[in-house]
Amino acid sequence: MQETKDGATDGSSPIILSIDEFKGDFSFDSLFGKLVKQFLPSCLEEIDACEGVGVNDAIPHGHTRTQSEAGKFSLAISSPLFPEVDALLSLFKNSGTQLIDLRKQIDVKLNNLKKEVASQDYKHRKTLSELEKRVDVLFDSFARLDSRISSVGQTAAKIGDHLQSADTQRETASQTIDLIKYLMEFNSSPGDLMELSPLFSDDTRVADAASIAQKLRLFAEEDPGRQGMNVSGDATASKGLEVAVGNLQEYCNELENKLLSRFDAASQKKDLCTMAQCAIILLQFNRGTSVMQHYVGLRPMFDLEVMNADVQVVLGDSGSQPSPSNVGQGLSSLYNEITNTVRKEAETITAVFPYPNDVMSILVQRVLEDRVPNLLENLLLKPSLVNPPSTEEGGLVLYLRMLAVSYEKTLELSKDLRSVGCGDLDVEGLTESLFLPHKDTYIDYEKVSLGLLFKAKMKELGIESLLSSESKGTIGRSRGASIASSQHQISVTIVTDFVHWNEEAISRCTLFSSQQTTLAANVRVVFTCLLKQVSQYLTDGLERARESLTDAAASRERFVLGTSVGRRVAGATSIGETAAAAGESGFKSFMLALQQCGSSVAVIQQFFANSVSQILLPVDGAHAAACEEMASAMSSAEAAAYKGLQQCIETVMAEVDRLQSAEQKATDFRSSDDGIGPDHRPTNACTRVIAYLSRVLESAFTALEGLNKQAFLTELGNRLHKLLMSHWEKFTFNWSGGLQLKRDITEYADFVRCFNAPTVDEKFELLGILANVFIVAPESLSSLFEGTPSIKKDAKRFIQLRDDYKSAKLATKLSSLW
Repeated sequence: MQETKDGATDGSSPIILSIDEFKGDFSFDSLFGKLVKQFLPSCLEEIDACEGVGVNDAIPHGHTRTQSEAGKFSLAISSPLFPEVDALLSLFKNSGTQLIDLRKQIDVKLNNLKKEVASQDYKHRKTLSELEKRVDVLFDSFARLDSRISSVGQTAAKIGDHLQSADTQRETASQTIDLIKYLMEFNSSPGDLMELSPLFSDDTRVADAASIAQKLRLFAEEDPGRQGMNVSGDATASKGLEVAVGNLQEYCNELENKLLSRFDAASQKKDLCTMAQCAIILLQFNRGTSVMQHYVGLRPMFDLEVMNADVQVVLGDSGSQPSPSNVGQGLSSLYNEITNTVRKEAETITAVFPYPNDVMSILVQRVLEDRVPNLLENLLLKPSLVNPPSTEEGGLVLYLRMLAVSYEKTLELSKDLRSVGCGDLDVEGLTESLFLPHKDTYIDYEKVSLGLLFKAKMKELGIESLLSSESKGTIGRSRGASIASSQHQISVTIVTDFVHWNEEAISRCTLFSSQQTTLAANVRVVFTCLLKQVSQYLTDGLERARESLTDAAASRERFVLGTSVGRRVAGATSIGETAAAAGESGFKSFMLALQQCGSSVAVIQQFFANSVSQILLPVDGAHAAACEEMASAMSSAEAAAYKGLQQCIETVMAEVDRLQSAEQKATDFRSSDDGIGPDHRPTNACTRVIAYLSRVLESAFTALEGLNKQAFLTELGNRLHKLLMSHWEKFTFNWSGGLQLKRDITEYADFVRCFNAPTVDEKFELLGILANVFIVAPESLSSLFEGTPSIKKDAKRFIQLRDDYKSAKLATKLSSLW
């Protein structure tokens, strides 16, 4: 490329561009700068100046240009801004032409390369195809080689098996020859073991001797001649090895005893290594059973002195009566000692015996079959059910408690022994078998024990009638027994004692019964005992409480008889007050007994819900049957309570009748018309009756609850209403007496309102309306009952009690109304 004097390039001169310029990190900006750099130096400064100054910047601080400045600026614009543009255009045209030529050259090269690549690819593919064919041939060769190798290997394996079998047969034959030689030694000298090979007398080869001796025994015992003798029973026909069998047995016995003696000696020295060697050798004899049992049998824990000491440790001194708590502590201490001893023995057994689990099984079995039963025989002496021990001797409950604590502690022992290790021994089953004789009859003892506890409690309370009536099935009592037991009232504390006995018995049922159905059956038997005891106790208590009401009724009869035969009034009054006091005392006593009875039943129901029902619910029908039994058992107490409540009502009504007869005067309802205003106070009879009812019924409000309370007060209110009606029909009323009667009725109505008995309230409200027949004028009587037609019948009787009934001819006037 040539340049002119002013730096411009000749446009006709070619620009040489090579392909190498486009290789590597090609940059268009670098190529462009390289091409045009020689044309731009003369105007670089002007361009930089123009780039730094804008048109608006030519007017500093916003001032307008002057005319001279504007002329200079227009002059500058009229001259060319970029004079090298023509040279650059020529340069760019030449460069474009050369680039096109370069592209064509490159296209030619690319086509040539493509053809060359295609040719080489064809050759490569052809070579690969040939190689694949050769590889397939090679693989076929390898497959034939592998098959040949496999065939040769199988042949070699068969040859090896045959060789191994032949070697085994050779070795077996060699051993058999040796065994025959040894067997001939044992078979040649009957009863003489002195001429045997050194193998059988060398102490250092005892293990080999034992092994060979056992093989010889098996071989001799399989002799066909000896087996034929055993079948036919003809000793003379035997051609077998009877002499060898006898000698072998004798030798094995001597060898086993010798090894056991050596084992014992090593055991005394605590030489575990020698013990282990002997144990391994003795495995040849009955799998080592003899040495295992021998080792366990010689343990000090099974000595007779030790087992006798166990009884003393648990029961204490022979003269004192053992208690379950002390026995439990003694058993815990003893069983812990046994467990620790077994744990120490387990360490020795593991170090000595090749099969320690088998030895541990024998050891634990010996504990549960010898040591524990020896203790239980002395601890659990089953008493007689026909002649049970007395309460002073602990009764049957002592045996049951001892049985429970023994069973519980022995189960804990079995679990501890299982954790120490006992092989495959069924420890739990073995433990259960120890108590089977007791568990089979357990529930019978529980029933008799509960009965004995009940008898003892009743005897302690002086209620002998219960003791005698239990066998009769009735609650009858003599007069003396009644006097002796009348001081005892029903006590929730006593019933709670019954529940505690039953709760303890149920806990034993739960302990002894693993099956749900068995447990439910036993619990029902025990709970039935509680129901019978509570029913009998409550019924008898209510019957005793009724006796005071019966005595009060007898006193009232004497009072009525005394007044009817014309005795002195003072004496009759005294008898009546005594009968009233007795009746009130009997009423309160019975209500107190009834309250205690209700609380006792609540205790039973709570116990049933909390303890018994949870056990019975999983068994079909058991819970419903128990509920029926409970309702049936309480029926006798309910009957006694019903009779007593009827007597209470009779007692109250009798006293109310007595008070009214004694306190009510005829002048109360026929006061003279002397101008004095009516007395707004109730009559003395009404006041006394309400005071008595308030005082006596206070105990009833406390003792009764719910529907029982409502029924009792309703019946009492109805009886009171009927009695008042009958009482007032004995008097004649004027208008002021009617006002007095209405005042009494209001007082009675206010009192009975506390009964919360709507029917009673309604009756006394009607009484207040009925009293108006004595107050209104005769001509107003017909309109008095228009709103209450139900009282017309009672009104007819009351109208006849008006003092003007005849004089006003009310019968004629009112005949049309009825």
